[in-house]
Order: sequence, then structure tokens, then C-alpha cells
Amino acid sequence: MSSTNQAGRLTPELRTTGFYFTLFMANGAAVIALPLWLNAMGISPGEIGVINAVPMLLMLLVNIVVGRIADRAKDWRSVIVIGSLVAGVIPVGLFFVNEFWGILLVWTLAALPNSAVNPVVDAATMRMTRRRGTDYGTIRAWGTVGYMVINASTGFAIAAFGTAAFVPIFVALSLLRASTALGLPQFRSPEPQATLAESVPVAGKARELLKPWFVLPIFGFAMVFGTHFILNAFAALLWMEQGIPEWVIGPLVALGAFAEASMMFAWKHFSTRFSARHLILLAALVAAARWVAMAFSPPIWLLIPLQLTHAVTFSLGFLASVHFITNWTSEDIAAEAQSYFVVLQQSMSVVALIGFGWLVGLMGPHAYLVAALFALAGGGCVWLSLRMMAPKAQAA
Repeated sequence: MSSTNQAGRLTPELRTTGFYFTLFMANGAAVIALPLWLNAMGISPGEIGVINAVPMLLMLLVNIVVGRIADRAKDWRSVIVIGSLVAGVIPVGLFFVNEFWGILLVWTLAALPNSAVNPVVDAATMRMTRRRGTDYGTIRAWGTVGYMVINASTGFAIAAFGTAAFVPIFVALSLLRASTALGLPQFRSPEPQATLAESVPVAGKARELLKPWFVLPIFGFAMVFGTHFILNAFAALLWMEQGIPEWVIGPLVALGAFAEASMMFAWKHFSTRFSARHLILLAALVAAARWVAMAFSPPIWLLIPLQLTHAVTFSLGFLASVHFITNWTSEDIAAEAQSYFVVLQQSMSVVALIGFGWLVGLMGPHAYLVAALFALAGGGCVWLSLRMMAPKAQAA
């Protein structure tokens, strides 16, 4: 079969799905093995915290700039490919560093381009699927599937070969992501596409993103998003203190990821029936209820359905937020708007992690009650936005 025929069979959606499948794999390996590798390298717990925190803090400065550059490019693809190639090559430096400052430098330089690319990919894919009448959620779901596959396989690899296996695995997955980026399609339409009725206001400049009715719902979900970082950082520890067996904790974490992917595959059924902000509000309310239940050290039989609510509290809220941003912004600022959303998520995650870490020492699992109030406040922000501006169909 000729290469031309092969290219004809690979639709833009399929090529983008292949990239999403590899997009979070390196992160999936790092979640499992990075702390173990750093510890084996003699890095202290405090230094491990710094290595994880510095890239996140720098991303607050970088993401919006990268989004703005991507919007001004001929197509978003060029920025995604360049960022992926840089993020693929830099991790090779991990083979040559063995102390705190060297690891911090290489890890930060590797993390920045990868994280800066993610909102650009989301914006580009959402615009492409809107134009072609296909489903963004199904494509994005394969990113979570790839993440889960690597979570499981990295655990087995570390058990078999030790922590020294982490760097080769991480570098290989970073290079795999870079190579699949080369196969991405052009995302922009060759001709301008009208996506909303002319009577509906659409933000076409960055300053228009600061209108309260627009900021409130994405800020509200960023608050909800931040509470999920609490789950990642402290749930396993609190479960162990509660007496949950270690062999149960892994499947419980995996159950949340399974629920996340399932909702993404089913996203199209929700997006056509409800407004984006009503779905974000639902995610906030369910998150508040979830954290209240978690505060009282529930037994395993109750933790199972609580983990399944991850489909609503995270996936539904995240997809609805991306959908909302796309509804109310033009292609001229698509990537910048999604990057703005990511910056809010990261900011709230830092606040939540620092605050919850302090509260756990004072309150134990009852600190989840504060997380519930945090999520409820996020829902209040969405409610205020709905009072200020009707959903798109009503506004039109």
C-alpha cells in the first residue's frame, strides 16, 4: 500500500487520537516512579517537593505566553510539534545528572514545554472537532487510557528492574510523544468559520476574557480542580492511616481513572443536552458531597462509588469548562484562552495543596470538609455567572 493511501485512511481525528494516547504517558510513569528514583538518588523529601513545585510555579508565567504565540501562528500544530520535540529531547539530560541542582534544572526544562503544549492541544482539537462535527471527548479520553496503561506497566517495571528503570522509561515515552506529534494534522480551517450566532457576544481579544461572567465559571472549576490535587497527594496516606490495605489502594486510584476515561467517551451525550455551565455547577456540587463523605473515613464499600464520582467531579467539569471557553471565544484567542484556564487550575492547585497539607496536620481526614467548602465556593462562582449571562442557546 502506498504512503498516499495510508495517509488517506488516517483521518485528522485518528492522528490526533494517536498523539493524545502518548501525551500523558511520561507523566504517568513519573507519578509512579519519580519519587522513588529521586529518593534512590539521595534527594531529600524537601528537595523532592521543590523539584515538583518549581515547574508548576514557572508554568504560571509561561503558559499564557505560549498560548498567545500559538494563536498567532499559521496553525496551532507548529507550536505543538516544536514544544513536543523540545520536551522529548531535554529528558535525555537525566542520564547525566545525579544531584539536586542538576536534576531540578533538567526536570524543569523538560516539564515546561510539555505542560505549555497541553492547553494548545485542547484548544486546537476542540476547534477541529467542532468544525468537522466529531467528538472531542472521545479523542481526549485516549489520553487518560494511555496514562492508565503506563501507570500499571511502570509499577511492574520498577518492581522487576528497580528505580534505575525510571529514566530510560521516561525518556523513551517522551521521545514517543515527540514522534507522534509529527503526525498531527493541520487544525485550523483554511477559511474562517462562524461558530455562534452574530447576536451572541464572542471574545476575540485577550482583555475580553476578564469579563466577570466569563472568568467566574472557569475560576470556579479551577477551585474544584484544585481539590483533586488534594486527593492525589493525600488520599493514599489517609487511607493507610484509616486501615485500608495497601493492595486495595492501587485499584481504588485506578477506579477513579477508569471513571474519568468513561465519562470522556460518553461526553457527547451530555454536551448536546445541557449547557456547559450547568454541567460545571453539577461537578462542583457532586465534588462537595464527595469530599464531605471522604471526611468521615468511609469503608471500602463506600469508597468504590465515591471514586466513581470522579467521572462527574473531574471529567465532566473539565470537559464542560473547555466546551464553555470554546463557545464564547473566537479562534483568534483559542489557545490563549485555554492557557488562561490552565493557569487558573495550577494556581488553585498550589493553594489547595499548601493549605490542605497544613490542615491535615490539624484535622486529619476532616480536612476534606474544607475541600468541600472550596468546591462549593467554586459552584457559587458558576451560579453567579449564570445570573449575569444566560447560556449560549438562550443568549442567541
